[in-house]
Amino acid sequence: MKTIRISKAPIFKVLFLLIFTICFSSCGKKNQQTNSFKKEAFNKSNNEELENSFFIEMGNVMNSMISKSQVAQQKSSDSKIVEVSKKIADHQIQLLQQVTEMANKKLIIITDINAAHKEELTELSNTSGSSFNDAYLSSMTAALDQQIKLLEQISKRTNDQLILKLVLQYLPEQYQLLRETEQIKNEFY
Repeated sequence: MKTIRISKAPIFKVLFLLIFTICFSSCGKKNQQTNSFKKEAFNKSNNEELENSFFIEMGNVMNSMISKSQVAQQKSSDSKIVEVSKKIADHQIQLLQQVTEMANKKLIIITDINAAHKEELTELSNTSGSSFNDAYLSSMTAALDQQIKLLEQISKRTNDQLILKLVLQYLPEQYQLLRETEQIKNEFY
């Protein structure tokens, strides 16, 4: 009987260690899976946050540019400025429609012009003559530059095919409008 008890003890020890090892190795796999799910969720939230801020910033810039261009069409006496302001307004309205449609699909609402842009619009409306032309062209140059930077940044940081398609479609046009605006500005000054 003593030999049976001695042989059972090592078997129980081995069996206990085997069960213990299996349990801990499976717990480690669950932790790895949980960690990968957490990382994936975190990356999704970062991408969504980035895209949300892109849509909101683009919407603000576009609304501001449209309003300023409409004011320029009414106040400027120079035909080149009226022409470029029409181009910019038409282009921005078209871009705003596409961006708003994409944002709505992602349940993001693009609001009207924010307070800073309203102030800039009021200042622009209060100027006249050549100072108006200079203020408008400077404002459009800065806004187009800002829009180009936003498009370039989002193209580097997102994998959303619709946003990348939008960037490919509109970025060259933004550069063209910027060149035209700078050329007119250089002609005046």
